[in-house]
Formats: sequence, C-alpha cells, structure tokens
Amino acid sequence: MELSEMQARAAELEQLIADLPAGSITKKTVNGKEYFYHRWTEDKKRREKYIPADELENFRAQIERRKALEQEIKALKKQLPKAKSANPSAFTTNVRTGEALRSFAASVRGYRRRECFRQLHDFVCGEPQDKVFILYGLRRTGKTTMIRQIFAEMSGAELAKAAFIQITAKDTLADVNRDLKALEAQGFRYVFLDEVTLMEDFIEGAALFSDVFAACGMKIVLSGKDSLGFLFTEDEQLYGRCILLHTTFIPYREFESVLGIHGIDEYIRYGGTMSLGGIHYNETSTFASRESADEYVDTAIARNIQHSLRCYQYEGHFRHLWDLYDKNELTSAINRVVEDINHSFTLEVLSQDWKSHDLGISASNLRRDRENPTDILDRIDLAAVTDSLRKLLEIRNKAEQTVKLNDVHAAEVKEYLDLLDLTREIDVLHLPDVGTRSNRTVIAQPGLRYAQAGTLIRSLLLGETFSALSLAERTAVQQRILTEIKGRMLEDIVLLETKLANPKKQVFVLQFPVGEFDMVVFDPNAGSCRIFEIKHSEEAVPQQYRHLIDEQKCAQTEHRYGPITGKFVLYRGESQVVEGIQYQNVEEYLQSLAS
Repeated sequence: MELSEMQARAAELEQLIADLPAGSITKKTVNGKEYFYHRWTEDKKRREKYIPADELENFRAQIERRKALEQEIKALKKQLPKAKSANPSAFTTNVRTGEALRSFAASVRGYRRRECFRQLHDFVCGEPQDKVFILYGLRRTGKTTMIRQIFAEMSGAELAKAAFIQITAKDTLADVNRDLKALEAQGFRYVFLDEVTLMEDFIEGAALFSDVFAACGMKIVLSGKDSLGFLFTEDEQLYGRCILLHTTFIPYREFESVLGIHGIDEYIRYGGTMSLGGIHYNETSTFASRESADEYVDTAIARNIQHSLRCYQYEGHFRHLWDLYDKNELTSAINRVVEDINHSFTLEVLSQDWKSHDLGISASNLRRDRENPTDILDRIDLAAVTDSLRKLLEIRNKAEQTVKLNDVHAAEVKEYLDLLDLTREIDVLHLPDVGTRSNRTVIAQPGLRYAQAGTLIRSLLLGETFSALSLAERTAVQQRILTEIKGRMLEDIVLLETKLANPKKQVFVLQFPVGEFDMVVFDPNAGSCRIFEIKHSEEAVPQQYRHLIDEQKCAQTEHRYGPITGKFVLYRGESQVVEGIQYQNVEEYLQSLAS
C-alpha cells in the first residue's frame, strides 16, 4: 500500500471509529431481571444509557466493530512516517504543515464540491478582512472535506504557508496561542483549526483569533461540529468579527450533484449527510437503520447541545434544562424530543392522511391492488391504531427518567434544534378565516425522519392492533403506510427548499374548510402568487389538480394574495401540461432552486 493510500485509509478509519459508540456494555440485575447499559466516559464523567433488549445484539456488534477498527488504525499508524512540519518541536498542539497537508488532501481530489465551498474559497483566497471564518455544522455534512479540498487546490507556495491544527479536549487556548505565534513567526498565512470548541476555555478567549492574528493578516478558519457553541461565540466574543458558514442543510440538488445519487425517494430515505457516495450508499448510510440514526441523534445533535450548554453555562443558556443536565439525563431528553417531533409527524400522517383524498387513501389503494388486493385497512380500527401509537410514545424511557420531561423542557430543546438548523417551521394559513394560523415542523435531514418513522411503524405492527394479521398482510400495510409517509415528506421537502430559495417571498400551506393547496408562493412585491399540489405519484390524473381548478378556492386566494400566475402539480413523472395545469417533475423542480 502506497503512502497516500495508507493516509487515506487512516482518515477513513478515524471517521468510521467516530461514528461508532465508545465505551462498553455493562449489565445490572434488578429484581431478578437483567438490564443492559451503554457505559462511556464524557467530559471526565462516567455516563450510562439504557439499551433496549431488541437493540442489544446490534449495539454489541457496534462496540466490537469499533475495537477492531481501533486495532487496525493502531497498526496502520505504526507504518506511517511522522508528519513533517516546519519545526515540530515548536508546537504544543497537533499541527500539520507541508507535505503532511498534501497527503491529507490527496484522497478528496476527485470529490465534487458543495455549493457553499465557494464562500470558504473566497475567504481564503481573498483580501484579509480582520475577521475569522467559522465553518460549522452537524457531523458528516462536509466540513473537513471542504478544508481538504482547499489544500488540494493550493499552489506549492500557498501550501508552504498553510497549517492545519487538530484540536483535542486536552488542548487549551494558551497552547493554541503559543502555536499560532510560532506559525506567525515562521511566515504562515493560512491556519485552519478543527474542533476548536473542544477547548474548555474557547468561549472566554475566542476574540484572540480575530483581534490578534486575523488583524495581522493571517487567514483563520475555525471549524467543528459544535454548532451551538459557535453561535454562542458569534453572539458574544466574536460579535461582528466573524463570517459564519453553516453546512448542516443539504438540499436535494446537492445530494444528487455531490454524492451522485439520483431519485427523490433515495433522498427521502437517506438524505441529510454527505457521509458516503456510490453504489453501496444505502447499506452504510448514516440513516440506513434505526440504530445508526439513533446514534447520530445521540452524538451529533444531543451531545452537541449538551457540550455547548455545559461550556457556556455562565451565560445562563441552560435555563430550565439544568435539572436534566445535573441528573445526566439531558442527552437522552434531547434525543426524545427529536423522536417526539418525528413521531408526531407520523401520527399526523396516519390520523389525517388516511382520511384524505389528496394522498390516495391507503385503504382504497390496498383494496385496488391488482396483485394482492386486501381490505385489511377497512378492518382496522383507526382510533385504536392512533391510540396504540400514542401509548408507544408515552411509555418510552419512562423507567429511566428521574426528572420528568415537560413542555418547558421540550420548548427550550426545540429552540436549540432550530438554532442548529435541524428544524424549521412552515406556516399553515387558512381561508376564509385569515385569523387562524398554525405551522409544521420540518426536519432538515429527511433520512433521520424516515428512519424514525419506519421504526415506529414496525413497532406498531407488532402490537395487539395488528396481531391477527399474517406476515404478508403486515408487510403490505407497512409498505402502504410508508408510501403515505413519503408523500407527506415530499411535501415538506418541497416547502422547505422553496422557502429557503425564496427569502423575499412567503411560502406556506393554504387550507380551506375542505381541501388545501399544498404550497402557495406569494410575492408581496409583485402582488401575485403561484399555487401548487405536491404528489408522490408518477402518474398524472385529474383528481390531483381538482383544488387548483376550484373556482371558489382560486377566487378567495386571489382576493387575499393577488392574481394567480401559475398552477402546478409537482410529481415524479415527466413534465407536461394537462388542461392548462403545469405538471413538473419534482426532481427537476428541486434541481432548479438556488438558495
């Protein structure tokens, strides 16, 4: 194996290890029953989390997998030459320079670039601005890859003046300050610091980067997955002295163009990270299973928030969450809030869309299935189904709670999820009752929502409500429900991406006493609007646009939002015009959006 291949493999192993749970599994016996817990050390404290019985085998396999990978990377690093630096003895932290950076960048040369890469490139290659650049976002959204891509396109002269510092929890701001002074004295101009928020004292002295080093002409890029910590820093120590670039949201067009993965259903099932591309994406995607999705929520989201609040608690950011933190329950509480948002979405799809003609009526669709017709959903008590779902939500983790998770806790966690760009709100407006309004919570990572919804449905089908069904019938019901979920998720994806691409326009759902427009795009400056139906179907049928040609609905809409300049059905089929209605392929529509 050549040196570049070994270095690329080492980088790959580090990423794989980071995505697997650390620590070990411990067993406790209570009243003669065995309970298993995940035990690990975090922030110098021992943590524990209950492992449900049905997840134990998979979790144990993940622990063993991590141990095997750690042994592999240990053996590999023994074969690697020590990275060369301008003067290794001068540095306290892990500083990479020179040829080490070229090797660091070698494996990403063929990678396609994210759209936001241009902003990073312009900062690094542009004139000094006396500001630092902050590259932040949830794990696996392309931060480190973009930095490596910058190194890959640097000339030899530029690379000779560049350094990459990998921060660890044991590093201090004093250590970094010393190394930055040494780099400055040696003529270094471009310095990238990864995971700076791991430093306990980062918030206290973050202004050092802008006021001292950036002000002297050095290009400073700070990166890390602790998004909330960076936002606190920007609001306090670095106010007005930094440029923020958030990587968390990955729209469909980037999922397709960067990863090379085509199809809106693939995006629904796996979208949200830049973790992997190619033919094996589905097998190893971050959201390919319930276990991997839960692990992502736990490590990338929940611990992100907890770490930030712990580091910056002197500002009072914990608020009502302190009791949960003090009892070591905040991480699991955040996890539950994320799940509750997605489970509420699933419950809404089941309780509303099954009755809706807009999404095709699951019961009717199953009856008409040409290969395996069944009236199973006609025999199911919908109230019992939704009640079963609610019970599933209510009993989760209760035995593990010593601090009750109430609405105040949930609301504050939701605020932090909004700050992380994980959740966004879409307005739901009403006509003729203009005083009524509500909203939908959209998860910016669709793969996460789909994984958790799928797990909930599988749990539901194992319950008493469906106990009389055969395996074939349960499978048919599961697929039909998941199709309904995909349909509603497609609506949310289109709404969110349209909203972000049109900041000067209002994008919302418009409901009437009977029926709704799935999306309205209102242009206040032009005094006009466009109306949309969004369908998961590949076929064009008149029923899909019946609301769009409803004279009363259109008249009420034009009275409130001005002339309707276009009527559209977004679906998965070919673009065409049907009786004056513009059918547009939804993938082509999403590709055409620019944020």
